[in-house]
Amino acid sequence: MNHVFFILAAYLLGAISFGILMSKVFGLPDPRTVGSGNPGATNVLRSGKKLAALLTLLGDSAKGWLAVWLALHYDLSPEFVCAIGLAAFIGHLYPVYYGFKGGKGVATALGILLAFSNWLGLAVLVTWIAVFAIWRYSSLAAIVAAALAPAYAFYLLQYQGYALTTLVLSAFLIWRHKSNIQKLLAGTEAGFGKK
Repeated sequence: MNHVFFILAAYLLGAISFGILMSKVFGLPDPRTVGSGNPGATNVLRSGKKLAALLTLLGDSAKGWLAVWLALHYDLSPEFVCAIGLAAFIGHLYPVYYGFKGGKGVATALGILLAFSNWLGLAVLVTWIAVFAIWRYSSLAAIVAAALAPAYAFYLLQYQGYALTTLVLSAFLIWRHKSNIQKLLAGTEAGFGKK
């Protein structure tokens, strides 16, 4: 029963949308109604409120990290740690509080990977930053970082269950960016600092 409780609690924690909460706190429009319609930090940033976007990024990352950290803290088996990480991630993608319509999960996945391994999270974050710095597309940075994350995980992590979980997270992330991939290929994706 404790394991079921942890998985359910992780899902409910992951279902909290900091993009929606921070937009309310800062008096911004619901991020699902503007820009890309995604309730994530990138779309909140398009409102011009950098602090709201930063807090969204930190909140969405922290909930993924916290769910896994608590599972590790209570010495749950690695299999359940992976299940709890996935539950938090699924909660972000399909939140019960918002009609099961959530974000793409980039920040939440980063938090989960940081809890698995600081080095894994750092490698993925550096990849995202490098790609974004060169091409100025948040979506492209997320797609490339997600594509490389499983390779990093298989190299850096001894417990391969974490690496397999990373592969599942990455597959979800890339699938959730399918419309962005189409726009990137068509040359119509919105980039930062691009006309």
